[in-house]
Amino acid sequence: CASEALPFAMSGGLGDVAGSLPKALAAAGADCRVVLPLYGDIKPELREKMTYVTNFTVPVGWRNQYCGIYTATLGGVTYYLLDNEYYFKRKGLYGFYDDGERFAYFSRAILDMLLYVDFVPDVIHTNDWQTALVCVYLNLYYRQTEKFSHIKTAFTIHNIQYQGKYGMDLLGDVLSIGPENAHLVEYDGCVNYMKGAIECADKVTTVSPTYAYEIMDPWYAHGLDTLLREKSYKTCGILNGIDTEIYDPATDTTLAENYDRNTFEAGKPACKAALRQMFKLEENDQPLIGMVTRLVSHKGLDLVRHVAEYIVLSGIQLVLVGSGDYMYESFFNELAAKYPGRVGVFIGFNPVMAHKVYAGADIFLMPSKSEPCGLAQMVALRYGTIPIVRETGGLKDSIQDSGDGLGNGFTFKSYNAHDMLDACLRAKAGYDFPQGWRTLVRRAMDCDFSWNTSAQAYLGLYDEMLALW
Repeated sequence: CASEALPFAMSGGLGDVAGSLPKALAAAGADCRVVLPLYGDIKPELREKMTYVTNFTVPVGWRNQYCGIYTATLGGVTYYLLDNEYYFKRKGLYGFYDDGERFAYFSRAILDMLLYVDFVPDVIHTNDWQTALVCVYLNLYYRQTEKFSHIKTAFTIHNIQYQGKYGMDLLGDVLSIGPENAHLVEYDGCVNYMKGAIECADKVTTVSPTYAYEIMDPWYAHGLDTLLREKSYKTCGILNGIDTEIYDPATDTTLAENYDRNTFEAGKPACKAALRQMFKLEENDQPLIGMVTRLVSHKGLDLVRHVAEYIVLSGIQLVLVGSGDYMYESFFNELAAKYPGRVGVFIGFNPVMAHKVYAGADIFLMPSKSEPCGLAQMVALRYGTIPIVRETGGLKDSIQDSGDGLGNGFTFKSYNAHDMLDACLRAKAGYDFPQGWRTLVRRAMDCDFSWNTSAQAYLGLYDEMLALW
């Protein structure tokens, strides 16, 4: 259950996970089905592949709301799309005044839908606050029905910052939860959807093992650390994967020249030359650092801003693609204007340009303050671009420092600009030793972060849950 999933709807990493993991689970032999809202933004060519099933009504507080079921099968996965134009025929996915009501309705509709389709799941896997109430409603209102009695629930936290927090007045009017059960969703004096799932789910997962540990700490937990420490017995982390078909330098049609681990010595220089030409950078023997990121503080941009000139003046070129906070957009635009030929900046997100950065850069910088999983560092490895990361969340789980001759990147621990600068200078020193750098690039491209590995871990988790019967 997810509020977004490729190819139907996506605004961030959740859509990527909910689009890729089910395909890997299906390929591994599971009967995996996905439920998401039928948004108004879904492309017409995808709508043409949908089949109408039936409709029913969903209780939302004191009233009932229409719900239509549409289904489609793509990539071996069955999708159910739940239709309600009042809630979902809008421009965009989130950010509306009634998001709390929209996704409470969606969570209840997911369970009611199972009464109208010929499918009984062993496990319902919910994701983030938008589907968190599925775990609560299942325990409160559906367990007594035979069809629902043995269903287990897993809840995955993709980003703990967004919890679905609303006023207590929603309890009866929207959530249909009486005072006697208010404790399931009440936290710090408000309704907290994520708290309800952590309380009621059989298993709580995060998108990397390190993040599962970090969110027990107040620094990362956004107020939920006490609850998560209480529920640590049912919490674990499974590292996300990437779609190795979409991200494949051997077949990527956006690149100036395709390559693999055996041909990157010809292919990457061609891609680097094309990237430099695109951003009007000087042709020289300097390494090129790439960044594809949202320009927000938790991505570590304060560190970059503090030492960016040192990086450039040390003999490193920089290319950045991203958008976000105005102060960061202004800073990088000014940096590019001050150092033409050394710094290239594109404000906005362009998937084609992002692919060109992954392939054309020598080094990929991700100095995040927090990073639940991160996919860009895995994509960079796939393209033979060596990551520099701070040791947090999924960055720590996927990148090991190459100082011992065995790692696949460069890391730094503390959230400190000069520690990051030191990692950049170590990477430059490595680049200046061509034979060792070629070995490092080949080792990076040998890393396997496909969804196949993650899918097996999830199947193991599901089997563990079902063994609790």
